[in-house]
Amino acid sequence: MIMAEINSPLMIDPALQIGSATAPSKVSQRDAAGIAKVAEDFEAFFAGLVFDEMSSDIEPDPVTGGGQGEAMFKSLLNQEFGKSVARTHSLGIADVVQRQLLQIQEIQ
Repeated sequence: MIMAEINSPLMIDPALQIGSATAPSKVSQRDAAGIAKVAEDFEAFFAGLVFDEMSSDIEPDPVTGGGQGEAMFKSLLNQEFGKSVARTHSLGIADVVQRQLLQIQEIQ
């Protein structure tokens, strides 16, 4: 494999990008908005799992922490962190998932 191929970004058809003047006719704006929401939700879920794993080894504060409540609220906090990351598209996962779902829908 040539080194340029390894370092190049994913080659996705630019016509499949939302808002593109050459967007496929099979994908309605409503479908595209739904796909964008699903892709963002997936990124939020993934980021929440990453935050859960990162915080799993952190011991609770002996003075103010501990108990069943902390475990539950820590999970909720990590989910919100994941949603925040997804809203800003920081990881770029939603963009890739969205393009792939649009490609799949165009094929069908």
